Amino acid sequence: MDERRMKGLMGLCVRAGQAVFGADGCQKAVREGKAALLLLDGDIAENAREKYTALCAGASVPLRLLPAGLMEASTGRTGMAMAVRPGGFAEQMTRCLEAAGGEER
Repeated sequence: MDERRMKGLMGLCVRAGQAVFGADGCQKAVREGKAALLLLDGDIAENAREKYTALCAGASVPLRLLPAGLMEASTGRTGMAMAVRPGGFAEQMTRCLEAAGGEER
């Protein structure tokens, strides 16, 4: 993954209002079909990761684990999860993650 490109895409996504943060917000976005991609920070607790994995598997939403600290550095937010709404940002982030053989959970 090109971390520099990913940081830029994540920052733009937040400024464009295409990102949802927080456990409740991310869960709601996934359940309601308003998330095309869910990103998790590498520092997320194992039990939270398992919860998001099950949620995304049930809703067929791709889940990607980012390097620790990348989310905060990119968005300025300390949350551990970020749901990306459907559209261009989700598509570009997915391509960026896949280009590097990013691990899907």
